[in-house]
Amino acid sequence: MQQLFTEVWIEGRVQDIVLGMRLPRLAIGIIAGGALAVAGGILQTLTHNPLASASTLGINAGAFFAVVVSMVFFPTALGQYSFIVAVIGAVFATLLVLSLAGRELNPVRVALTGMIISLLFSSITGALQLLYENETSGLFLWGSGTLVQLNWSGVKFAFPLVFIALVTSIMSGKALDTFSLGEELATSLGQSVVKVKLIAWTLSIILSAITVSVVGAIGFIGLMAPHIVRLIGIKGHRKLLSHSFLWGSVLLISADVIARFIQPTQEIPVGAMTALIGGPWLMYLAYRTAKTQKRGDRSLGGTKKPISLRWLVPVIISLIIGAMYISFSYNGTTWTPVSQWTSMIIWNFRIPRVLITFIIGAMLAISGVLLQGVLRNPLADSSILGITSMSGAGAMIFLVILPSIPVTWMPIGAMLGAIIAMLIIFLTSWKTGFQPILLALIGISVSAFGSAIIQILVVKSRLVVAAALVWLSGSTYAKGWNDLYLASILFILLVPVAIYFTRHLNTLAFGDEIATSHGLNVSHTRAWSLIIGVVLSASAVSIVGTIGFIGLLAPHIARRLVGYFHFPLMIVSMMLGGLLLSLADFIGRVIIAPKEIPSGLVVALIGAPYLLYLLRKIK
Repeated sequence: MQQLFTEVWIEGRVQDIVLGMRLPRLAIGIIAGGALAVAGGILQTLTHNPLASASTLGINAGAFFAVVVSMVFFPTALGQYSFIVAVIGAVFATLLVLSLAGRELNPVRVALTGMIISLLFSSITGALQLLYENETSGLFLWGSGTLVQLNWSGVKFAFPLVFIALVTSIMSGKALDTFSLGEELATSLGQSVVKVKLIAWTLSIILSAITVSVVGAIGFIGLMAPHIVRLIGIKGHRKLLSHSFLWGSVLLISADVIARFIQPTQEIPVGAMTALIGGPWLMYLAYRTAKTQKRGDRSLGGTKKPISLRWLVPVIISLIIGAMYISFSYNGTTWTPVSQWTSMIIWNFRIPRVLITFIIGAMLAISGVLLQGVLRNPLADSSILGITSMSGAGAMIFLVILPSIPVTWMPIGAMLGAIIAMLIIFLTSWKTGFQPILLALIGISVSAFGSAIIQILVVKSRLVVAAALVWLSGSTYAKGWNDLYLASILFILLVPVAIYFTRHLNTLAFGDEIATSHGLNVSHTRAWSLIIGVVLSASAVSIVGTIGFIGLLAPHIARRLVGYFHFPLMIVSMMLGGLLLSLADFIGRVIIAPKEIPSGLVVALIGAPYLLYLLRKIK
């Protein structure tokens, strides 16, 4: 009798799990995947852009940002109006992208603008999650995209809205067919272009907001599914959107199954799995699209009236000394006089941390100078090109697969990841002449791929959410003298080699043909400069995590001070990079003391808007 009761109880539990969790998960996967695919198909037609989707245009990131802000500051509103909150964020992101991308809506430029907006929103969201850890508990997994459902409430909420939006989209198919011929031709055929745009944007935003409010920010499904349908040969928007819905569902469910197969006992973000597939897909589409685009301006900018190093260097050194003095003395709440700097906390934690921060900033800045000089690309930076992210993935692989190895071996994993990123960049970009905007877009695709690997490894290694966010954001927290010794050794070994190549980079700036006519071995110079730049970036990542944008900001500021010649440019960039990261670390440490914001997030909040500014200047 007892055995029979046990069997009945077990059977009931299995039935509860299947009906209450697994079936809702399957259903929401079908609904969310289909919704994202239909939104992507509409956006690609609406913007005449094969790279458009809710993720590449920043719509998902904007919706998730609004949800996080609401959860922190207006939790009641989120509980009652989560969909409306997500819609507001999606609309805001859409307007921001359209206003910054320019009137021509160049496909690669629009996609890159959307990806930068996504980076900006992600940085702010990450900072909020760290600052309000209790209020946003559980958002790490959901923010990366998850189909976990504890009941049928999500399905009941999403299904009617998605069904209505899908039917409306299919009914609008003929109007979209006409619109796809071009706005002028559509107008001449009697179509109200403004009305079609309004309906199409509304449908795509609603579909995106629904998925974010239920399953989080899942990317790349809306990019891949419509292209798969077009490759099959299906034409006409009614069939295109119907088949896209089915393929989007298949892709998302498949990604979820693969994620559970990789780690059966833990929940891996399905958004990370879609990024593993979607990142390479975006690279392919960007490469194919770029072949039809005109080559952009290769000017790196800079002043024609440089300031003499004799005057500039002492000023910057004074700023560095002042920044370090304040960083040593102030912890956000109290000042520590110089006489107490030998105390255990100051000497063992604060002093090495500040020194490491400066060295890492200098290394990243030099890496940026090398990459921008070799590629003659104003957008070249280890974080933009995906080197930082792939370095982090390589370091994490070493950490997870070989947990017994000492920390001093982590740079090897980081360097391997960085080399893979650089090879991907070269293989996908060299035939198009390393166009600045294309190169940045492919780099961001590589970065998404590396970030997906990191997210999977974070979950697999059971790192706590706060520690994972700190690693993903980049932080010098808890760095000591051993880390400083390692950073100093790498700095002393690599920086003189980088300075040696400054003369060759000056020659290379005039073009390969002129450089060769002056006796420069272009291939040798380019290869070694890239190797040094990649190693510098990978070394920095292995010590402090994925800090970006320093290699973009410091060289651009330095060019406005000292001009184009690479020796003064590298010296000033090195000092400015250290100063910038030191200031970012100090701000993150004291602005909400005793809590901290990772310095990588502080830099990203400055770097992403500056990258948008540079994008606007490049033709």
